[in-house]
Amino acid sequence: MLKTILAGLRARTARLVLSSIAIALGVAFVTGTLVLGDAVEAQTRDNFARSARNVDAAVHLQDNSPQMEKGIPADVLQKVRSTSGVAGADSREFGSAALLGSDNKARNALVQPLPTTEKLRDFNLKDGRFPAKADEAAIDVKTAEIAKLKVGDKLELLDRDNAEHSFTIVGTYQQGASSISMSGSDHVVVSPEGLRSVIPDQRIYEIVAVAKDGVTQQQLVDNINKAIGSGYKVQTGEQLTQATLAQVGDAAGEIKTFLLAFAAISLVVAGMVIYNTFTILVAQRTKELALLRCVGAERGQVFRSVLAEAVFMGLAASVLGILGGLGVSAGLQALVGSFDGPNAGDVQIRLPISWVTIAAGFGVGVIVTVLSAVLPARRATKVAPVAALRSQPDSHDDVARTGKVRIIVATLIALIGGAAVYFGLQQEKEEPAMFITGGATMVLLLAVLLVGPLYVGPINRLFGKALRGVPSKLASANAGRNPKRTAATTAALMIGVTIVAMVTVVAGSGRETMNQQVDKRFPADYEVSSNVYSQPLTQKFTDELAKVKNVAKIAPEVQAYGESDKLKYADVTGYPADALGSLVRPELAGGTLTGLKDNEIALREKDAKDSGLSIGSTLKINDKDFKVVALIKGNSYGAGIVTLSSAQSLLKEAPKGYQKLLVKLAPGTDITAARADLERVIATSPVAVLNSAAETKAELNAQIDQVLLFIWALVGLALIIALFGIANTLTLSVLERTRESALLRALGLTRGQLRQMLVVESILMALIGAVVGVLLGAGFGWLLVEAISNSEFQISFSVPFGQIGIMLGLAVVAAIIAAALPARRAARNSVVAGMAEA
Repeated sequence: MLKTILAGLRARTARLVLSSIAIALGVAFVTGTLVLGDAVEAQTRDNFARSARNVDAAVHLQDNSPQMEKGIPADVLQKVRSTSGVAGADSREFGSAALLGSDNKARNALVQPLPTTEKLRDFNLKDGRFPAKADEAAIDVKTAEIAKLKVGDKLELLDRDNAEHSFTIVGTYQQGASSISMSGSDHVVVSPEGLRSVIPDQRIYEIVAVAKDGVTQQQLVDNINKAIGSGYKVQTGEQLTQATLAQVGDAAGEIKTFLLAFAAISLVVAGMVIYNTFTILVAQRTKELALLRCVGAERGQVFRSVLAEAVFMGLAASVLGILGGLGVSAGLQALVGSFDGPNAGDVQIRLPISWVTIAAGFGVGVIVTVLSAVLPARRATKVAPVAALRSQPDSHDDVARTGKVRIIVATLIALIGGAAVYFGLQQEKEEPAMFITGGATMVLLLAVLLVGPLYVGPINRLFGKALRGVPSKLASANAGRNPKRTAATTAALMIGVTIVAMVTVVAGSGRETMNQQVDKRFPADYEVSSNVYSQPLTQKFTDELAKVKNVAKIAPEVQAYGESDKLKYADVTGYPADALGSLVRPELAGGTLTGLKDNEIALREKDAKDSGLSIGSTLKINDKDFKVVALIKGNSYGAGIVTLSSAQSLLKEAPKGYQKLLVKLAPGTDITAARADLERVIATSPVAVLNSAAETKAELNAQIDQVLLFIWALVGLALIIALFGIANTLTLSVLERTRESALLRALGLTRGQLRQMLVVESILMALIGAVVGVLLGAGFGWLLVEAISNSEFQISFSVPFGQIGIMLGLAVVAAIIAAALPARRAARNSVVAGMAEA
């Protein structure tokens, strides 16, 4: 029997290798994800080890320390430096300043002092040197590229009074990963004296120290504890490393879990392709298996022979998949790195391969393939020996026999999915509602997959009515000949399209809702804001802007961060009372904003509900009482809206200006001319930038498109696998129908018409899977939108028909490509040889 199995493998090697491509792609995604996860972990360790390297002891404030806002006092650094066993110590601090770019507009920059102890510098020099004088600076390589600065250029930093401080760039460096480096701001390193010239107020968040030779980390920590007293948390260097890694460990794990979810989708699709492949192979080998039974082969031997082929296919696919996984990992790293803006070209591709990854690749590849082949192998054991003496027509009688069982099982699964959907929709919190409802949609998808053989026939006949010509009619008949096979072939594509359509619909709904919210929240024609948080727009600038021709009204906005014993977060937004209802129009759940007074607040509805407040209640913020006069929906205004003077009174420091100005133009004003007038005034301020609702929407839409592109790229692999399944099914079908194709040729069908028949058949199968997938995706997307929506924030359901149409078009094009080789092979077959085949 072993010789027979090996002979069969040699005879069908090409077929099995072709079929294994689908599972190889699935394995490639799994191994690629594992390699990517290991690469992210290695990169994370490198980056955070850089911030903790050479550190033997680190000092932080206790979490509940009253000094948290002011930072560690400067005298503590001197105490640490004087401690026995300390070879060197430095403070880690930063301050926010405005960096003038080449366009003379300011950008947020985090300015750090250069550690005096060389071992404690947590960044790597890339070019030039580190600053040694008060007027010298080094900049991060990313900052250099974005701001178009290089070694030797002058760097301008603005202090809080907008006074310019000039520095000469003497070097560039590469920052390690930390909360500071990932803040999104530019980064500048200057000497400690240079930092004081721009930011006089010192805020030390960490002190790090190096031990003298012979002093252990724990001994150093004990000595520092005695020297600085209570109120501080002192860690060894090893503890600091583990603590920082733990902070990002969850994030790295979440990335890997997210990617593995898409890998699982690919494997499910690949498994269905393999199942379909073995089903066809077993059907084609009916006589061969029956002959084996006639010459004495037992059922178990036939079963094991089919599984042996599956093991061979799984091993071959695993080898290809593991090698392909390296390419997938490199591609994903490059794709993620491309979202990093101008620094994308500096992405370091890492390809660590562990035994776990190799074992997972072979395990997944072989196990999925073998499991997918179990049912076809079991079906092979039921082939009667007498079948060797007669032909087995390809029929769909088995669909009728299993229809009732399928319907019962599918109905039970659908009821479970429906109950889960109902439970998910009842959840008030967004995350549980989304995950429960999302999981329930996958259960419903399984129910639809089970009844596939029952609906592909009617859908195929519906499409077939629109077809004209003999080849197209024959293609429709072929697609509907075996509903089980067609359902299995289209199901793989349907899964991928369903996921893509669902994500696209949810993203499109979110896009539409955000655009509506922007239109509602910004009835103003323009918005002028400060590009640097620490540099607000001055009253003088506001007055100049108000004098611009055709400007009807200017409404300053001030955000105040307060504290309240009734609210978790008591930040409020202040506007002039006369701007409410005209320049500011929040959606109200009750009450009125008309004539809002200094001691009144329009409270967010959710906060009012959580704290038991209602219209007429009194709320204390920063020891100031506010009367609740209205309830507002949404999250755009923090905890609520107060008057401008009330917001300013809540600030801990005297207000120096405004973060944002809303501009309303006079009716009938030419928008283009007005913008030009506004930009002339804005050019006088280094921090002011002009935005409109259209620009805000464009920015939000670009962010959604970026995420959507990443999702499409991930699910795209599942679609590729599904299309390989269609090509594989057609290839095997061509072999199966050799005699039939020859008969059609003998009856007058030309080579071109035969190719057309197979191409149309491929398009029909792709359309069945794509159309059903789009309908399911749109329905599941609607369920997710309903689950995420709540009384406070309602998402508008929207179907992006343009993107859906592109997806259907791509499915048709891909189907034509998938049918090209099988159609060419069928057309080249000899009519005489085909007629002679039994």
